[in-house]
Amino acid sequence: MQTRPLGRTGIDIAPLVFGGNVFGWTIDEAQSFRVLDAFVDHGFNAIDTADVYSRWAQGNQGGESETIIGRWLQTRPGLRDRVKIFTKVGSDMGKPGHKGLGAAWIMEAVEDSLRRLQVEHIDLYFSHFPDSTPHEETLDAYSRLLKAGKIGAIGCSNFDAGQLRAALDVAAAEGLPRYGVLQPEYNLYDREKFEGPLRDLCIAEDIGVVCYYALASGFLSGKYRDEADLGQSARGGKAKGYLTPKGLRILDALDRVAEAHGAQPAEIALAWLIARKGVTAPIASATREEQVISFARAAMIDLKAEEIDLLTRAGE
Repeated sequence: MQTRPLGRTGIDIAPLVFGGNVFGWTIDEAQSFRVLDAFVDHGFNAIDTADVYSRWAQGNQGGESETIIGRWLQTRPGLRDRVKIFTKVGSDMGKPGHKGLGAAWIMEAVEDSLRRLQVEHIDLYFSHFPDSTPHEETLDAYSRLLKAGKIGAIGCSNFDAGQLRAALDVAAAEGLPRYGVLQPEYNLYDREKFEGPLRDLCIAEDIGVVCYYALASGFLSGKYRDEADLGQSARGGKAKGYLTPKGLRILDALDRVAEAHGAQPAEIALAWLIARKGVTAPIASATREEQVISFARAAMIDLKAEEIDLLTRAGE
């Protein structure tokens, strides 16, 4: 599968990243292994997770996703060199001091992630959410981790244009490493957080972009058409907010383009993101192998200009 450069990081990735929030939450370890095997077998090479995944699930404490990925890597000799592992720091892990972007916690949290992942280095380490920690402190901690070889590149998630600009300015002024990747919420429906100044900044600064909620909590799969459909999965409740005139317009446009390509609506929604200027790759999760096959089809769809325009206008 053809890869793309992830900004200036030196990392090349396939045009879709696996979202590891499902591991240890909606699928168990055995099924996680099967889905991950299918993912790499179809030519994909980047997996996104976070230390906090999936603390929100009953009985979990965080770290479950990283642990499953680590066990998978250990039982697949030679695979580590073929995949890029992204994880994040900063979310509340439920203990005093175990959150945020302060240097002391970053230096401790990275060791926890390395241990759970059973790797010697993390390819891409994200600040999960902006906080009140000075950029100098956070970036200096990352500088030490980069020099030690414990991480390969850094990114930020959920930063707005002002926060990212400020971090880039501090990095330049202080000789510290810059964020090379942004992870924003972005899909056909939710566009206001990324489009505009933030996307313009990423393009101007050659910052890679891997966007989450690529299918709007499953709404863009087309399986939620009215409130009666919301009980189909654990994520159905999140899709309720998309049942609006705008959401139904988008589904209609997806249906039309999907029919022309003999594809599924989800595949078209992902193909739109893959084709979007400023986006390196969307992040998408799967709980079954056939969904991974669908990802591979999405990566191969070549949307026409008029189809992209139809989809874009439906979400405006």
